[in-house]
Amino acid sequence: MSVTGWLPDLLEGFERRDLPLSALPLEGEPEGPMVATLVRRTRQADPARDERRRAVLYVHGWNDYFFHTHVADFFESRGVTLYALDLRRYGRSFREGQYANYVADLGDYAEELDLAVHEVASRHASVSIMAHSTGGLAAALWASGTGRGRVAGLILNSPWLDLWGPPALAGVLAPLMGGLSRRNPLNVLRVPDSRGLYVKSLHSTERGEWTFDLALKSAIPVPVRVGWARSILQAHAAVAAGLDIRCPVLMGCSAKSSVLSGWAETATNTDIVLDVDKIAARAPKLGQCVTLVRIEGGVHDLTLSAKPARERFFSEISRWLDAYVPEPDGD
Repeated sequence: MSVTGWLPDLLEGFERRDLPLSALPLEGEPEGPMVATLVRRTRQADPARDERRRAVLYVHGWNDYFFHTHVADFFESRGVTLYALDLRRYGRSFREGQYANYVADLGDYAEELDLAVHEVASRHASVSIMAHSTGGLAAALWASGTGRGRVAGLILNSPWLDLWGPPALAGVLAPLMGGLSRRNPLNVLRVPDSRGLYVKSLHSTERGEWTFDLALKSAIPVPVRVGWARSILQAHAAVAAGLDIRCPVLMGCSAKSSVLSGWAETATNTDIVLDVDKIAARAPKLGQCVTLVRIEGGVHDLTLSAKPARERFFSEISRWLDAYVPEPDGD
């Protein structure tokens, strides 16, 4: 499928390109093409962009989009060009009237992952993926399935590989979500209201150090729909059964989780979104060559942690790149 040309991005020094998808609008959504969005530095901002032989594709998580210019800086310093993908109905790809963040099957993201990896691979000899949270879950499924053999490495940043709660919870929820989804997958679930604590812990106008668009990464809860919840449970079951990722995998997560009902300082130095012990326990299920690192003081998105924790994570990525995704041979 053809893609449109590159246009100026909302981030200074970056440009974006729509990736038209085959998916049709859902009932109640506006007519028009569904798109994902590929983002990269401009040549003016990064003259070496196309000359680097290694590249990484960054994939965001739930209620998120790419704004992580410091992650691009890090990879460029390591001789790797960064691209980023805003998935359908997220961030730059969202169109007014769409069901924000919704997909009925995480496997559907294979279409934009295929398109994005193809685009990046046309310019670089070695392509890896770095994916966060729900994006990490989707990327792991893709790398174990239709994407097997297409990337040199996979970096998972706090991937959502399991639920909070007792092991039996998924077994209770799965048939319930299945039944509800058959009736109306777009119904909204009532879920615990965190009052946007995670986003507030990050944003510079609240208690964090990062500047991002609160219309694209919102402190107001995004509706959680039945069909999406069912897709997450199905993906978790696939991970529990064991994936078959053939490329080297680096999985990072915080050393600790915290459950909060109101503001506490632990929001700034633990994962308040996922149970990190449970997702760490799933790491051996991913593939044949998995490296797990636990980051003391890390938050849910390790790249947005306080400086000591994020520098430790970047250091671990550097060491892993040297060991598993070195500069490819050849011209």
